[in-house]
Amino acid sequence: MNTKIAISAAALLASSAAVQAQDVACPIQVGVLHSLSGSMAISETTLKDVMLMLIEEQNAAGGLLGCDLEAVVVDPASDWPLFAEKARELLTVHEVDVIFGNWTSVSRKSVLPVIEELNGLLFYPVQYEGEESSRNVFYTGAAPNQQAIPAVDYFLEELGVEKFALLGTDYVYPRTTNNILQQYLIDAGIPEEDIFVNYTPFGHSDWATIVSDVVALGADGVPVGVISTINGDANIGFYKELAAADVSADDIPVVAFSVGEEELSGLDTSNLVGHLAAWNYFMSADTPANAEFIAAWHEFIGDDARVTNDPMEAHYIGFNMWVNAVTEAGTTDVDAVREAMWGQEFPNLTGGMAVMGTNHHLAKPVLIGEIRADGQFDIISQTPEVAGDAWTDYLPESAVLTSDWKDLGCGMYNTETETCVQLTSNY
Repeated sequence: MNTKIAISAAALLASSAAVQAQDVACPIQVGVLHSLSGSMAISETTLKDVMLMLIEEQNAAGGLLGCDLEAVVVDPASDWPLFAEKARELLTVHEVDVIFGNWTSVSRKSVLPVIEELNGLLFYPVQYEGEESSRNVFYTGAAPNQQAIPAVDYFLEELGVEKFALLGTDYVYPRTTNNILQQYLIDAGIPEEDIFVNYTPFGHSDWATIVSDVVALGADGVPVGVISTINGDANIGFYKELAAADVSADDIPVVAFSVGEEELSGLDTSNLVGHLAAWNYFMSADTPANAEFIAAWHEFIGDDARVTNDPMEAHYIGFNMWVNAVTEAGTTDVDAVREAMWGQEFPNLTGGMAVMGTNHHLAKPVLIGEIRADGQFDIISQTPEVAGDAWTDYLPESAVLTSDWKDLGCGMYNTETETCVQLTSNY
């Protein structure tokens, strides 16, 4: 079988427009900045693989502006300062035209000053805490209003949860997300004393005490739910301890923001049935586009057992939008491509249309999935496309901020003072 994923009509015309393209050096260099070793390799290696697939498919469709694309893969090894070094290497040594990469927010924060200093272009494919909008980054993963807030609403409205355990890995994404969620829960009438917050290091493995504390939270019979921003291989120990403590989804449901098909593929999921995850895509989505994507992935990777997941779809959307923006601009120049990205549309894999906003965030559907015994998810809730918010409405200092790179030329515009704050002051 020789299945190919969908390539836009604009991309197929790229080679014929090549004679008009200016200042394009062949091959076009595409940086891939994902951890292939260390604690985050469990999640990021697949994202490197899907980027290689997308690049191969684009070359088979005629390349871009008359050039082949060439992947430049580096391994920042789950080392946050090394992400910055590798990003600088990609931009200065390899002179890449674009970078697709990062998973954790701490790695993205490490890369941001380099990307902005050198005017690079980064596509970031993973859910994150928001509170950011850089002129040099397109955020193709979920902002809190596209994942965390809807997940809490599901617990409140559908499951009747009244006490919450917010468990996260100790870095910027979980801490900022949980600050937002704590305020959201308090505004919803949940007493502060009924919100348990705990952070653990990357790679944490001893979960007995924490799981015991969560169980104790519900000792009075009031329904408890866990909101998990645990990242990387620490999830393995957490879910194993839940099973060892005989905690089922009926007892204490867990909704995870960083656990998808890839992470579950390494676990015995028989004891996890009924626990939840909130994403914008699941492999189980029943659409022709998703079936085609999965078939192409299996053909490329040579293993029909390999799963797909949400950040893979984010790279798929972001890559195709970048291809279309380059085609429209007739160049890989970062400034020209950035302006061509605003308003880009590309079909997502769940049946809708992803749209890139002028705040550099995608409009995406919100899906809640329930873990099955086979490690896949039953989709039990799906919304229409929700526009991503760069700045949350639930923190007072952020509620007055907006982002608009097209008309305001600012990622951190204060609507009260009508002034633009320099984003670099946040890094």
